[in-house]
Amino acid sequence: MRTLSTIREERATRVAEARAIADKAQAAGRQLTPEEVSAFDSIKKIIADLEGEEARAAFLNDAERRSAATPVSGGGVDTFERLAGSVSVLRVLQAAIEQRTLTGAEAEYAAEAERRSGRKAQGVLIPMAALERRVSTTTSAGELVPTDHRADQLVQPLRNRLLARRLGARVLSGLSGNVVIPKHGTSLTTGWVAENTAVPESDIDPQSITLTPKHCGGVTELSRQLILQGSPDVEQLIRDDFAAMLAQAIDSAMIAGTGTGAQPTGILNTAGIQTHNLATLNFANVVAMKAKLAAANVENRNWLMRAAVASKFEAAEKSVGSGLYLLQEDKIAGIAANVTEQVPNASGTVGRAILGDFSQVMLGIWSEVDLLVNPFAETAYRRGGVLVRAMATVDVAVRHPQAFVVASDVAI
Repeated sequence: MRTLSTIREERATRVAEARAIADKAQAAGRQLTPEEVSAFDSIKKIIADLEGEEARAAFLNDAERRSAATPVSGGGVDTFERLAGSVSVLRVLQAAIEQRTLTGAEAEYAAEAERRSGRKAQGVLIPMAALERRVSTTTSAGELVPTDHRADQLVQPLRNRLLARRLGARVLSGLSGNVVIPKHGTSLTTGWVAENTAVPESDIDPQSITLTPKHCGGVTELSRQLILQGSPDVEQLIRDDFAAMLAQAIDSAMIAGTGTGAQPTGILNTAGIQTHNLATLNFANVVAMKAKLAAANVENRNWLMRAAVASKFEAAEKSVGSGLYLLQEDKIAGIAANVTEQVPNASGTVGRAILGDFSQVMLGIWSEVDLLVNPFAETAYRRGGVLVRAMATVDVAVRHPQAFVVASDVAI
């Protein structure tokens, strides 16, 4: 049996031939001639045969993937998480363009994700993590498109690093209704008392954290040829495009969401976060900022700041003439320093530095990435492009605001 990529390549060629026949008649303002009808029907039969061959090849590929999987406890072959790791964004888009049913890991994941969410997706559900992981390229040349199509050389825009989730934010997936998480409030008061003296009285003040669905999405245009290529490099290009469009918006909301309108409330706008003064950028102030987290019993710490702010730390000596700087070997005061343009400046000439435990951030996910492909949108259709809409339903909450200290006065 031929490889899946070879079958798909021939199928795309045949579809193009059928389209050329139809376009020729349309351009002339006439119906198809009997000869054109015969040729079109012949190509149609070939395409149908190729679709059957494609389905069989896809089934075999999926069966081989399953048989190679490592069994997990309970006798199952694949956990939902392992299945998510097998989802290909490119295969989802190819199926939508070619108007055929999903197969393999993509079909299994979409069905299970819908079952868990209790709702029918408008498009196809793919895992949020699919926009964050890298693709391993295959060493089998037969599985790649011809090398004259250099998808790996496409010049991508420079994009912000997505860091909030990578730094340990807790992800709650598969949600359905609003989520209320109980939180410990004030503790009981204790004290030493003399004989026959009453112990101090106090009440536990329970609190809660609420997550409610908020929607984020966008539309991008991809070329038909790009999607139909069976290359791992193209897969990564598409992942990067959606990461820039959707994952970046969610990452930004986790850091600086305003909490107004439809936006979640991010770290910077959460009531109760600690603040500090770094207008005078020196080692003593940095240590004092670090001490505020220690006093709150926070141990898992990371710095997060823009490049312009990081450069100020790199240029500031711990002490005059020491040759040692506040930011050295990617650490500030022994804590890892992470740089992303996702952190907004306080103003045009004043930046922010965030120090905290990012595992205290919760990302609630009601809908993983919902992809809906529209190959018939007028403007894109005329040039052979395809519009793809990606949407996700999420919310953000901070478990312990005191786990973050923010300095919003770093001169840049």
